Amino acid sequence: MDVSTTGLRVLRQIAESGSFTAAATRLGYTQSAVSRQAAALERGAGTILFERRPDGVRLTPAGLTLLRHAHTVLASLAAAERELTGAASSTEVVRLGVFLSAGAAILPASLAHLAAASPQITVTTSEGTTPSLTRALRAGSLDLAVLTSRPPHRPFDGDAPRLRVETVADTELLVAAASAGQFAGRTAVHVDELLEAAWIATPSSSTEPMLGAWPGLPGRPRIVHSARDWLTKLHLVARGFGVTTVPARLAPLLPAGVSLLRVDGAPPEVRRLLVARLPGRPAPSVTAVTRAILSAT
Repeated sequence: MDVSTTGLRVLRQIAESGSFTAAATRLGYTQSAVSRQAAALERGAGTILFERRPDGVRLTPAGLTLLRHAHTVLASLAAAERELTGAASSTEVVRLGVFLSAGAAILPASLAHLAAASPQITVTTSEGTTPSLTRALRAGSLDLAVLTSRPPHRPFDGDAPRLRVETVADTELLVAAASAGQFAGRTAVHVDELLEAAWIATPSSSTEPMLGAWPGLPGRPRIVHSARDWLTKLHLVARGFGVTTVPARLAPLLPAGVSLLRVDGAPPEVRRLLVARLPGRPAPSVTAVTRAILSAT
């Protein structure tokens, strides 16, 4: 089999991004260059590695097999480069991905626990949605990720083998509204009252869910503002420009002027936070980070 390291990096980025276009953007290539690298990889491997679908690109079983070996090859090359340049360090680095709203709620406390227990471990973090973090785990770009799921808590993807997960905590989804607005002085709102509400939500796509509108709303939500940043959402709420959903765990971090409301007339929306990693024996540093996250909640 004749494949290049550039091709392996492209393979990893396609697996993480879920599309040729997104992979090209992250790598700084043109889409045609990524397509050529993908075609060269398939020629070199002598088999189909990519499944082109309406919602993006998925790796075939053969592609997943090559990706697994690409992790080893690229990690070995990175280690060799560090040794050759004298950049090798005794510090252990763990790459942690965090679900969008989980970072503020659990990341600072988790890192404080880790610093006290294992100061030799350095954690680098990145934020994303559960689908994007799942792809990053599969691609080997992350060692560990804090993800979220909703009942009935199905596997995060259909790839094999399944990710190894540990439950961190369950938290209820609530609605954040302006304290001095339409719902002033209340602790609950009926779901029917939310039908005409102005919602502040994260933009969605074919591969990413919309976050911020009540999932059980009996109708299409009226999105008036789109924002990924939670601080932006909550300050828009505080000024009365709309409402958004918030995990109950974020209650201590709300800015002034924001109140949380329970939703009546609809089943509770419970979200589960989990720590996920690839199967297999984890490195001691990954185990230590997992333990710190569990201890901080």
